[in-house]
Amino acid sequence: MTPTPPHSPWRLARRAQQMNPSTIRELLKLTERPGILSLAGGLPAPGSFPVDAVAEACARVLRDDGRAALQYAASEGFGPLREWVAAELGQQGMVVDPARVLITTGSQQGLDLLGKVLIDPGAPVAVEQPTYLGALQAFAPYEPSFVPLVCDDDGPRPDALQAALAGVAGGSGAAAAPVSMAYLLPNFQNPSGRLMPQARREALVLSAARLGLPLLEDNPYGELWYDSPPPPPLAALAQQLDGARGAEGVVYLGSLSKVLAPGLRLGYVVAPQALYQKLLQAKQAADLHTPGFNQRVAFDVLQSGLLQTHLPQVRQRYRAQRDAMHQALQRHLPEGCRWVRPAGGMFFWLSLPEGLDATALLAPAVQAGVAFVPGAPFYAGAAARHTLRLSFVTLSPAEIEQAVAALGGVIGQALKAPNPERHCAP
Repeated sequence: MTPTPPHSPWRLARRAQQMNPSTIRELLKLTERPGILSLAGGLPAPGSFPVDAVAEACARVLRDDGRAALQYAASEGFGPLREWVAAELGQQGMVVDPARVLITTGSQQGLDLLGKVLIDPGAPVAVEQPTYLGALQAFAPYEPSFVPLVCDDDGPRPDALQAALAGVAGGSGAAAAPVSMAYLLPNFQNPSGRLMPQARREALVLSAARLGLPLLEDNPYGELWYDSPPPPPLAALAQQLDGARGAEGVVYLGSLSKVLAPGLRLGYVVAPQALYQKLLQAKQAADLHTPGFNQRVAFDVLQSGLLQTHLPQVRQRYRAQRDAMHQALQRHLPEGCRWVRPAGGMFFWLSLPEGLDATALLAPAVQAGVAFVPGAPFYAGAAARHTLRLSFVTLSPAEIEQAVAALGGVIGQALKAPNPERHCAP
């Protein structure tokens, strides 16, 4: 048991020690200050929300089935919405039984439920470098031993899975036990923005199947593509390459936050039979069910075909903002900064010149009127402290220009300092 501060009668469980505030959520408080241009939060643009369509759906749901919508509901989720998810994933090449779809209160709950069901204290869990901070937070209370996977610009290298299963992450040291699963984000990864090409996906799926290593595939950004649609999901490739056995080896997480609105808090998990019942039991213990009213409203909107017109508009908007940031970075960042223009998603991943620490530069950046997210918290292993994440979807192109110019000025000043090492956090 972990003691609490003196004079408190409460004693915290050991797992509470692993719970830490979200770096990003704490940084978002900075954006409340007047005059701050935030490139920090991974928030969809509020102007992209289909407010009128949701308002009309709310009215229809209350008018036509209000009592059922306001009542307790099935823990598995609203049946028609589960069927919609299965059909939608079918268009991406997956064969999905609606009975294997679990509606969750945001995909973040899916990560928590999977951690609860799959992670014992000390269990090694393989993660990309860098990886989604929210997944690290969701898994941490269950006390895993994170095993960093060696990555390149295309994502985890296929040989990294072999190294992880052997208890060694790219030669960085031994883990306590064989790796139990690998957590991957193939599409426009948060935070790096990288897109895993199909050849790499196939290699990873085949490697995982050969090794008997389960995969957790998280896909919140797959619909936010700006150049061309991403390759098929890992789950689809597993089915195609290894049949029913392959389907058993991948759990797929999805979200409606980026295609409709995050305030609805709707996500889903597609899990094989071996896991589904335990995930369902974990959800029943957590919240009984995801709000049935929200599910019915979302289904009303989705089944109307709104996404066919709504998503192209969102993509057009975000594409313009992405291009505005790419051009601003080219204009205003000093030599030595590196980035890749993402093909989708919401983020640029920036590497600073040697000797600079992004965390140490945050305070002067805020003083200059711009906020970003330092890259260090996204690493489960040794952090690349010269990295940072920039979100491009919440500011207008003109605001992006202003924010990047301010950021470039801060980086330039740091490089001109007599001792750039002073800008490295301990």
